[in-house]
Amino acid sequence: MCIERRRVANTRSAAQSGATLPELIMFIVIVSVSVVGILSVLDFSVRHSADPMVRKQMLAIAESLLEEVEAMAFTYCDPTDANVETATSAELGAGGCAATVEALGPEPGETRGSSVAPFNNVNDYYRSGGYPLPSPVTDISGGNPAPAGYSATIKVTAEALNTIASDSTAANMNALRIAVTVAYGGDSLTMEGYRTRHSPNMAQ
Repeated sequence: MCIERRRVANTRSAAQSGATLPELIMFIVIVSVSVVGILSVLDFSVRHSADPMVRKQMLAIAESLLEEVEAMAFTYCDPTDANVETATSAELGAGGCAATVEALGPEPGETRGSSVAPFNNVNDYYRSGGYPLPSPVTDISGGNPAPAGYSATIKVTAEALNTIASDSTAANMNALRIAVTVAYGGDSLTMEGYRTRHSPNMAQ
């Protein structure tokens, strides 16, 4: 009889046993730390992921600027030179330019978007450290500004391209690498292209 009562009491005690208060507190702490960690990762991802619309706008600006530079003439002589269509070398004198050999950098007085003396050659966009375009970035005519907050830098570098030798001297400048970097906030995007001097007498 006594043995039977003990068995019933033990069975009832085992059925009612559960998590103790320290175990419950430990469980809550572990779950809380895990949730905080997951939320921190999600917050970091959201803060540092680029807005697709911003990236699309940066891409559009970079493509437009790269196309603008690549569409420029790449001649032996400045396009305003009297011998631009007949020169056979990037030198002054017989067979060369009459007054102005094209070299890295714009000629005096030339500025992008000027109605009087605009850039007229690929290498006019050269600046040490890059040619800056502050916000708002406009097209070459000075119109159609991009949304505020976007800025750009154009870098033009004389660089060999496959079998085409090239360096920064006017006579040997046969290929240029063009890099356009567009920035917005802490994000940036760079597009690159090459321009070769395949038509050194084509001023337009």
